[in-house]
Amino acid sequence: MSDRPVTPTLDRVTVPADMKTLSDRELRLLADELRAETISAVSVTGGHLGAGLGVVELTVALHAVFDAPRDKIIWDVGHQCYPHKILTGRRDRIRTLRMKGGLSGFTKRSESPYDPFGAAHSSTSISAALGFAVARDLGGSPGDAIAVIGDGSMSAGMAFEAMNNAGHLGKRLIVILNDNEMSIAPPVGALSSYLSRLYAGEPFQEFRAAARGAVRLLPEPFQEGARRAKEMLKGMTIGGTLFEELGFNYVGPIDGHDMEQLLAVLRTVKARSHGPTLLHVLTKKGKGYAPAEQAADKGHATAKFDVVTGAQKKPPSNAPSYTRVFADSLIREAETDDKIVAVTAAMPDGTGLDLFAKRFRDRCFDVGIAEQHAVTFSAGMAAAGLKPFCAIYSTFLQRGYDQVVHDVAIQRLPVRFAIDRAGLVGADGATHAGAFDIAFMSNLPDVVVMAAADEAELRHMVATAVAIDDRPSAFRYPRGEGTGVDLPERGEVLEIGKARLIAEGGRVAILSFGTRLAEVLKARESLAARGLAPTVADARFAKPLDRDLILRLVREHEALITIEEGAVGGFGSQVAQLLAEEGVFDRGLKFRSMVLPDTFIDQASPEDMYAIAGMNAPQIEAKVLEVLGVAMVGERRA
Repeated sequence: MSDRPVTPTLDRVTVPADMKTLSDRELRLLADELRAETISAVSVTGGHLGAGLGVVELTVALHAVFDAPRDKIIWDVGHQCYPHKILTGRRDRIRTLRMKGGLSGFTKRSESPYDPFGAAHSSTSISAALGFAVARDLGGSPGDAIAVIGDGSMSAGMAFEAMNNAGHLGKRLIVILNDNEMSIAPPVGALSSYLSRLYAGEPFQEFRAAARGAVRLLPEPFQEGARRAKEMLKGMTIGGTLFEELGFNYVGPIDGHDMEQLLAVLRTVKARSHGPTLLHVLTKKGKGYAPAEQAADKGHATAKFDVVTGAQKKPPSNAPSYTRVFADSLIREAETDDKIVAVTAAMPDGTGLDLFAKRFRDRCFDVGIAEQHAVTFSAGMAAAGLKPFCAIYSTFLQRGYDQVVHDVAIQRLPVRFAIDRAGLVGADGATHAGAFDIAFMSNLPDVVVMAAADEAELRHMVATAVAIDDRPSAFRYPRGEGTGVDLPERGEVLEIGKARLIAEGGRVAILSFGTRLAEVLKARESLAARGLAPTVADARFAKPLDRDLILRLVREHEALITIEEGAVGGFGSQVAQLLAEEGVFDRGLKFRSMVLPDTFIDQASPEDMYAIAGMNAPQIEAKVLEVLGVAMVGERRA
């Protein structure tokens, strides 16, 4: 026997084509090494761990059987794509995940040819894959189109819209339903294994007949139980019958951690399938890493952690998160108002409504990944006299915008939108940035739009939203910790459309909307040392505006600067419209609006992202000096 060390299988794979030389046994070893590498990488970077661990074997099998990038493998959402990235030429950069200048935490077209379609929101993969399939048949790039979608993502209507269209068109398309909500009991696993071997040995057109007839080959006492087990398994979550009615060949279920089954069935599907096919794969989120398997969220999202213990390395904090302040404030209001209800779209932990649900189980509703339904469901409850708080991340509320307009705003229904993750959110990057809600909410008639400057203001805005019962309202707040201000026991109801003056100064007034106020005050300190301390006000409301205060500020100052954590078209644009209608610009006012730049900012720390956006204290100071025509130290004026 040779004493030569064995090269780890993963070290032999730089791109998926390298896997074609590996035996099935080596592919099983590769999966084990890939799982370990994924755990090691995420322990350094933090990120979405559980979903990737659940699809390690599936990722290996897909790349071993299909021919990416010729074949288009589209990962729905992208939470589970880290193993895919390791196998597709990005292993040397995997420890830069979600960092400035590093790999995205999601699939991204500009990052690799193995990412044919970018994703970070759910339920888009089948639509995109169908697009690739149609383009192929019209003379475009050859190859299969494979969508990998989770059972949670199937709760969104868009997935069913795509399947309905795919069934109608009849194009060759492969959809893999990654079902990690169901466990595989031994009897079901045995039957599933038997079926997978049968599938691999029969012509594809006999798949469905083989599945129906397989139980006849079992001993008589087990036949009825096996029939019931298989039908139950097919019926759970979505159900094979429904898929077949939509025009798909339904194959499965199979054990998504059994490499033999995966390879056999995928090879058969690749060789013999015609038209749209759905392969039902059962997996376990967090598979193979005990701390993730035992966690309540199965390691869905994690900070950096110790690989041995799984203990996360979170920096100590003296201030509560904005999300926690929202949840606690809503609970306090709901204790004295039994009409308050809460709605979230598959993000109870992220929005803090898991805490609300523990206190008021019957008044909290998680509708799944279905933002459109969440908004209209809230509208229905508002029309019936309840006080719904619809808590959705800014980036996800975009998915329900038509319902915000049509079902809420036009009917003037008092739905309260709690918009979490407002502004730039850091490691999740551009796909999760809350950049557009100020603009798309404040352009709607009769909608009250607020932004909290700190956690105490957020508590007041929750109380204010409770009191607004004649029209829709929204309040936004960022991800992360607050500023550490003292919190009142209960929120105060704010006067609608009234700002607050923070500090008096001269020459320039800064009108801040949201949590940039802390950076504005830092800039003011530096400017004060120059004898140029500006007046600072917290707008509180983008709609309605505090018309009286704004016009007073422009009368008493030569310049006005607005600042907001949102894109152009939002708060600053509302102020500019007011000033234009009042003819203020004709009198020589210098006006500037600091907004997010007209570009998508890639992942980095929030501080770095706001520096890129030009919205931290040094850039605010520079903006004040620029508008006054004062040179920065070390600079010469032209």
